[in-house]
Amino acid sequence: MKAVTWQGKRDVRVEDVPDPRIQEPTDAVIRITSTGLCGSDLHLYEVLTPFMTPGDILGHEPMGFVEEVGPEVTGLKPGDRVVVPFQIACGHCFMCDTGLPTQCETTQVTGEHMGAALFGYTRLYGAVPGGQAEYLRVPQAQYGPIKVPEGPPDDRFVYLSDVLPTAWQAVAYAGVPQGGSVAVLGLGPIGDMACRVAQVKGAGRVFGVDLVPERLQRARERGVETYDLRSFDNEKELVAAIQDETDGRGPDAVIDAVGTEAHGSAAAKLVQQGAAILPRKIGGPLAERFSIDRLAALNTAIELVRRGGTLSLIGVYGGMADPMPMLTLFDKQIQMRMGQANVRRWSDEIIPFLTDEDPLGVEDFATHRLPLADAPHAYEMFQKKQDGAVKVLMQP
Repeated sequence: MKAVTWQGKRDVRVEDVPDPRIQEPTDAVIRITSTGLCGSDLHLYEVLTPFMTPGDILGHEPMGFVEEVGPEVTGLKPGDRVVVPFQIACGHCFMCDTGLPTQCETTQVTGEHMGAALFGYTRLYGAVPGGQAEYLRVPQAQYGPIKVPEGPPDDRFVYLSDVLPTAWQAVAYAGVPQGGSVAVLGLGPIGDMACRVAQVKGAGRVFGVDLVPERLQRARERGVETYDLRSFDNEKELVAAIQDETDGRGPDAVIDAVGTEAHGSAAAKLVQQGAAILPRKIGGPLAERFSIDRLAALNTAIELVRRGGTLSLIGVYGGMADPMPMLTLFDKQIQMRMGQANVRRWSDEIIPFLTDEDPLGVEDFATHRLPLADAPHAYEMFQKKQDGAVKVLMQP
């Protein structure tokens, strides 16, 4: 089959690889019809290269049709249309039972001291072949795949794999009160969708911050009060402008949808790039012990949120030596919640919004639809924010 493989920093290729097969009685094999390119994939393209191995199959946002199931998979049969969550979880361990499948005790990558295995996402998360391919082996298929009806286009459901539950969790963790205010930093796919989710869940005012004109325009068209980062000389001016709109206090909650690759933070960027170009035997241990994130977005969020407010971190962070402004966090009595989205925890709440009325705007959410063969161009375009690329779907 054809699959998108990682070969090095900024080097992805579509190659012929062996077809997946049933290996465990709880496996399924899916024929993929649509697969997304995620902002998290760009971390592999640029920053997390010390944890990658040439030939790794990328991608964690697939959907398609069941081709084959193992003997212990119930509730699925060949021909079923399914969306595959990005994490691999059993559904019956202590963590899954408490709504935390990202911490599944059956699939935890204990050798790396990490949580549940993820599709297509570094050795830290199990080095499981990903979903930017023609076919995908799905472990723990008795729990993971979400059955969806035939008929509507893939765009109606494909975002259940990651974008929708990630944005949904970001808003849930933010704890925005009914009629309250929330600021979303970063209007890429997750930030954009988080704004939409906040609106349908009753936020009174939603502020969006970015520096890419197309992203700002998309959010503005859906009623988000947007702020162009390029219009301010520094972070304090941006913070003051939004605080002025909230009685001088700041919003009730701030969602950081940017993560480790925030603009600015030149020193941290230099460290990340240095680790990425070292041989893997050196760069991996260096990144694990001494890595730091570019914290511009997080520091802005801490300054912006009102006292007693909540920060929801949904952008990926991976630093082990990050400096944190603990005095400010403590003095402002800020609450923080974070983590990978627990897809099956939220999917049943989300599905009723995927109706013909399309209140979340999923059917026109993608800006680009490309064949899988064009994956190298898709990665480069998305990473460089070219051609208005906000969300890319690929079809094998």
